[in-house]
Amino acid sequence: RRLFFDTHALVCVLEQNGFTTQQSEVIVSALVKIMNTNLDMIYKDMVTKVQQEIALQQVMSHIGGVKKDMIILEKSEFSALRSENEKIKLELQQIKKQVMDEITKVRADNKLNLNLEKTRVKELHAQQDRALTQTDRKIDTEVADLKTMLETHKLDNIKYLAGSVFTCLTVALGFYRLW
Repeated sequence: RRLFFDTHALVCVLEQNGFTTQQSEVIVSALVKIMNTNLDMIYKDMVTKVQQEIALQQVMSHIGGVKKDMIILEKSEFSALRSENEKIKLELQQIKKQVMDEITKVRADNKLNLNLEKTRVKELHAQQDRALTQTDRKIDTEVADLKTMLETHKLDNIKYLAGSVFTCLTVALGFYRLW
């Protein structure tokens, strides 16, 4: 072991400060023993370079194993996510198809209902037009009947009037002649 200070220089310094040569050497040897004991304790906790490299290799192999495990897990998780994503896509396509079918059905029902309502409205208008036409015909017939009746009564009135006038004239001429 090497000491990183000069023991002879320390002995000289101690002698200059009033210690005897024997005392200075005892103090320095005690310091050397304390340092060696401390270094022994420190060296017990320390590892050699070879041990350190072995430990580093073990740690690196463990890290490599963990990396491989992580890659395998990542791939399996990614595959699981991909398959689940595909399932969801298929479900969405099915739902989209169902929604489109429902929309088509609703549109067809609405068109059918609309056409039925149009037909009903047209039929109703046709019935109303027929009723109106029949009513107009009845009114025209009644008016024509009334005109005919009026003409008949008019002619009858004219006949009676003419008859009454002729009767009055005949009576008047009869009185005139008698007189």
